[in-house]
Amino acid sequence: MELQAQEGRLIAAAGLGRVLVATAVPVERDAVAAGLGVPLGSDEAVLGAVGRAHPSRPSGTTAHGGAAGCSFDVIAGGVGPALAAASTASALTAAALKGAPYGLVVSAGIGGGFQPEAPVGSLVVADEIVAADLGAETEDGFLPVTELGFGTVRHEPPADLVRRVAESAGARTGAVLTVSTVTGTAVRAAALRERHPTALAEAMEGFGVAEAAAAQGVPVLEIRAISNPVGPRDRAAWRIGDALAALTEGFGKLAPVLEGWNRHDS
Repeated sequence: MELQAQEGRLIAAAGLGRVLVATAVPVERDAVAAGLGVPLGSDEAVLGAVGRAHPSRPSGTTAHGGAAGCSFDVIAGGVGPALAAASTASALTAAALKGAPYGLVVSAGIGGGFQPEAPVGSLVVADEIVAADLGAETEDGFLPVTELGFGTVRHEPPADLVRRVAESAGARTGAVLTVSTVTGTAVRAAALRERHPTALAEAMEGFGVAEAAAAQGVPVLEIRAISNPVGPRDRAAWRIGDALAALTEGFGKLAPVLEGWNRHDS
């Protein structure tokens, strides 16, 4: 593949070219960067001045690097769907204005797993990214915002890419739920599973990242390493270190898959 140098990185002339990985916090960013083997760099190079200056986004550095066929930028965009969407949109817009748009956005980090299908320490690749608590509570139960006549509550990543990534990383595939309030009771966990029977994990940023990507016509993935069961909040059961290690291992296997995938072949 013919490559060209741009902004100090190797940018593929065909295929995905540039990949943006959006995590929530620096420890997730560092775990992903370690797996991809990319070094840290300046925030403004990826997020632009506006994104860099956001008062609630973790300060510090992003990670940038390239391989033969892909280059990666990894950001810590902040916690929750709104800040994740804002940070992702900043990065996508900054890249487009430089004439070097991204070919893929990946929402990545740790999350809760629905048991027993997604055990602690496992990886999940989303085949659906679902806003699980965007809607209204009624006397008859929860109504998603789509049933109120507004917006959307789900995005579907490219099925072929989901399959390839899951096979390469040894991951499970299923719906990943985006919530603004992390589940802390068995009752809520059961209610989410009843509404979303294919759900394997929950986290707080995927749908925000997916909305920003969709607005610019960029495909999206979500990859989660499971740090705790979804259900009663039991800090003693959390295995954050194990989940971060699984995230690093998974992303270590990701680059060759992305280098060989072309969205127009799906």
